[in-house]
Amino acid sequence: MPHVLIPDNVHQKAIDMVTNANGLIVSAPGKLSQADLIAQVGAANALIIRSGVKITPDVFAAAPNLSIVARAGVGVDNIDLESATEHGVVVVNTPGGNTISTAEHTFGLMLALARHIPQGHASLKAGRWDRKLFSGVELRGKTLGLVGFGRIGKAVAVRAKAFDMTVIAYDPEDSAFDDFDIERVDLDTLYAEADFISLHAPIIDSTHGMINAESLAKMKDGVRIVNAARGGLINDADLAEGIQSGKVIGAALDVFDPEPPADDNPLINLEGVIHTPHLAASTSDAQITVAVEAAQLIIDALLHGSFENVVNPAVLETIG
Repeated sequence: MPHVLIPDNVHQKAIDMVTNANGLIVSAPGKLSQADLIAQVGAANALIIRSGVKITPDVFAAAPNLSIVARAGVGVDNIDLESATEHGVVVVNTPGGNTISTAEHTFGLMLALARHIPQGHASLKAGRWDRKLFSGVELRGKTLGLVGFGRIGKAVAVRAKAFDMTVIAYDPEDSAFDDFDIERVDLDTLYAEADFISLHAPIIDSTHGMINAESLAKMKDGVRIVNAARGGLINDADLAEGIQSGKVIGAALDVFDPEPPADDNPLINLEGVIHTPHLAASTSDAQITVAVEAAQLIIDALLHGSFENVVNPAVLETIG
């Protein structure tokens, strides 16, 4: 009988789903250390994880029975996909479950950046009344450039249009713009025209560090940058220099590389920068949704041989 190990803190609804599915054995010890995971993974046929557990080559080497890993969420940075494929393990994710939470947080960061909300809060809490110091800008009439136009980018676009913003977007995939009335532009045009730039791209060779001195030089003076995607999209030193020079008015960042950020990260405590600790998908609504979707993916794979949302599709050729 297939054994499902849940070595992370996923919602109880997901645990109940796999427990109540006929034909599965379930172990849900909560979040395990790396050493404990390696010690316990040997009997597992499937794993359900969030972002806090790393599925490394050592884990795969210790898991001869493992056939599938389900990530409750979209990012699979914490899973070694090459090793998974080498070991014949299917990796699946739940890309739609945290879309709204992430889009709402992105828009919240943009509003906070435009209106200096965190700074105003801190000032008043400290006993000051600095109205003139925190004069902001409206979103209405500003151009928002979306770098990446997947599910989250589209959800941000809908909200931006409701605020009467002009929205332009870059995405290398033609299909991203099907049935969606948004102006598609190249990156240089986006950099040149956008008042706000929001990042929604995955980390690949061509996007790693894409916000750097070269791309910043192409942007409008006074641009504002929002990142609730992946910290590695930004060269921290270059962005810090851009803010200090006045080229960039400010940035709102939910993600970092590494996480938590290093003590010497030049953006931490830099005036004009707003930070949150990777909160974009951290709503009770999103965590329930992604956990339930991950549980269903495991049930479908183990009991019905059906695989959806596979992020390493080459592995399907090896398992027939």
